[in-house]
Amino acid sequence: MRGNFNKRPGSGFNSGSRSSAYGRGFGRGGGRGRGFTGSRIDESKFINKATANNKAVEYAPTHEFSDYAIDQQLKNNISEKGYVKPTAIQDKAIAEILEGKDIIGMADTGTGKTAAFLIPLIDKVIKNKKEKVLIMAPTRELALQINAEFRDFAKGLGIYSAAIVGGGGMREQIMQLRRGCNVLIGTPGRLKDLMERGHIGLAECRNVVLDEADRMLDMGFINDIKLILGKMPQEKQVLLFSATLSREIETLSQSFLKNPIKIETKLRDTSSNVDQDIIRVGMAEDKTEVLHNLLIKENFKKVLIFGTTKMGVERLSNNLNARGFKTVSIHGDKTQSGRQLALKLFKENKINILVATDVAARGLDIPEVSHVINFEIPKTFEDYVHRIGRTGRADKKGTALTFVGGKTAAKDSASSGAGRSRHFSSRSFGGGKYR
Repeated sequence: MRGNFNKRPGSGFNSGSRSSAYGRGFGRGGGRGRGFTGSRIDESKFINKATANNKAVEYAPTHEFSDYAIDQQLKNNISEKGYVKPTAIQDKAIAEILEGKDIIGMADTGTGKTAAFLIPLIDKVIKNKKEKVLIMAPTRELALQINAEFRDFAKGLGIYSAAIVGGGGMREQIMQLRRGCNVLIGTPGRLKDLMERGHIGLAECRNVVLDEADRMLDMGFINDIKLILGKMPQEKQVLLFSATLSREIETLSQSFLKNPIKIETKLRDTSSNVDQDIIRVGMAEDKTEVLHNLLIKENFKKVLIFGTTKMGVERLSNNLNARGFKTVSIHGDKTQSGRQLALKLFKENKINILVATDVAARGLDIPEVSHVINFEIPKTFEDYVHRIGRTGRADKKGTALTFVGGKTAAKDSASSGAGRSRHFSSRSFGGGKYR
């Protein structure tokens, strides 16, 4: 029997009359920008050599997946996905979540965080089909990726999910809710919209995950999150995962988590598998021309380029296409189907350059990215960490390059000879002009 988040009378979630307020926008799943007020990032943070052996010390887990008291079919699905031994975050979190404890988790990107909360929560639903789970994520792409991973783990188990994200068809999402689901995965803005319209009730939902919580707060979702959590029962299990523990995160955890277990498996700010350097661009130089001269090099096989604005990303993508590169873009102004198609083409190597805003910076698992290029400097160092985490995955080496310019770059170009070619290096940030 499917669970039901629909608030129709008789569904068990009818906690109020249906709202008819339709004045709110639908497309907020990609986030609402908040003005950047942080300090400028020190350029030296963009320079770091990958470790010589390109491989971190292997983690020795205290558990095996076979050790957990979870459903056997779920164990089979875990094995079918190729999971052999738990990662650090999985090893430390799964047992605590199975015991019903609240969690604050911090882990390096690409370390299996999604499975760390999905596995025990799926088992919880298997053992009691009346259980309902809400998972909130900052971007449509991350929410849809979590949904895809849920379906892999839940295959053949008779439990179902619904993905509720901005940019997708609202009618179709309402139909998913009416069919019933045990697990609801979505972005805060669209979840709130459908709650206000009377399609989602959370009065009996006692499990919630806040994934990439710091990013959701950066995107201005704090009030939506508080409203949504306030509609849930007081007694609930709350799992919060965040790259940082900011003051806002601490305040949120104090309000909604009870005696949380803090789990931190972050080894370092950035991956040891990623060579990081800067590209100095003089005041008189065309950044796109410098980028062009990089992309034509043979080793730039699969490149993810980050910009900061939707308009700038689209303009750069069109410019690169006009220059003969196979390029697609992804940003908040594209339709959901357009964003999904762009990711699909990039993942399947149909195109080799993806130009994106930070909607592609968090959580997405895109194989074989050879280079991440920060065409524009990210707003925060945490954003930088997540951007470059799209390369150097699965023990493979990657490269991250960050364009820097301004007066310092112009001064350096004048002193070193404009137009001369130098290989980037990991010396102090005077070196690194690569054309």
